[in-house]
Amino acid sequence: MLRALGGGTLFGSVVGDGPPRVLLLHGWRRTLADFAAVQDQLSGRGLASAAIDLPGFGATPPPEHAGGARHYATLIRPALDELAAAGPVILVGHSFGGRVATVLAARHPGVVAGVVVTGAPLVRLAPATRPQRGYRAVRWLHRHGLVSAERLESARHRYGSDDYRAASGVVRDVLVVTVSESYEDEIDELTAPLSLVWGENDSVVPLAVAEAVADRRRRRGGVVTLDVVLGADHFVPLRAPERLVEAVAGMVR
Repeated sequence: MLRALGGGTLFGSVVGDGPPRVLLLHGWRRTLADFAAVQDQLSGRGLASAAIDLPGFGATPPPEHAGGARHYATLIRPALDELAAAGPVILVGHSFGGRVATVLAARHPGVVAGVVVTGAPLVRLAPATRPQRGYRAVRWLHRHGLVSAERLESARHRYGSDDYRAASGVVRDVLVVTVSESYEDEIDELTAPLSLVWGENDSVVPLAVAEAVADRRRRRGGVVTLDVVLGADHFVPLRAPERLVEAVAGMVR
């Protein structure tokens, strides 16, 4: 059953007895349902958890204006504060949710006991690629009043990613902001333990990203572990929920 969190601005699912000690944040174009097995297994270990639908997905309405993971961290802050009233919280984030979890942990170290991230593009391994030449040409023509807004929109759908084509309105604007973000500063500012749980065959956010994050944390003296899930793809919460549960259990005090 859905429950209002964060003063009624977010909707989530709370599973287990007692105050939730874990907050789970899903990936782009996903919902809290991805964490159903994780929540059940956490409950079996005596840990209550809350999974929320991020703004613009599932039951939670879109944000009023666009922003990337740093903006979403501000939107999620009321729910974090609500849960943290009973004690520090462990954050679990998949993909886009992992971006948000990392920002939250860096900004609010006093209320975050640990961070578990899977399949999140926290750092760039190569410079961002430029838009395709065809789209750049249409965009230039539109800027100079030579093609219509409809033609520009058609080009966006033709040349855009699957995520871009599936999004609309402010959520699409959120995606545009987010894909240009990188989180080296937040990784360096983390004081809570960081656990990276990664699919060996993640083709969306390759294992090399997790290895780069882990190496960066170690070089700066941070507490970090990397657990590679053999044979798993990008969707570790669905393929190997027990590995996320183990990571959370290792952070419980």
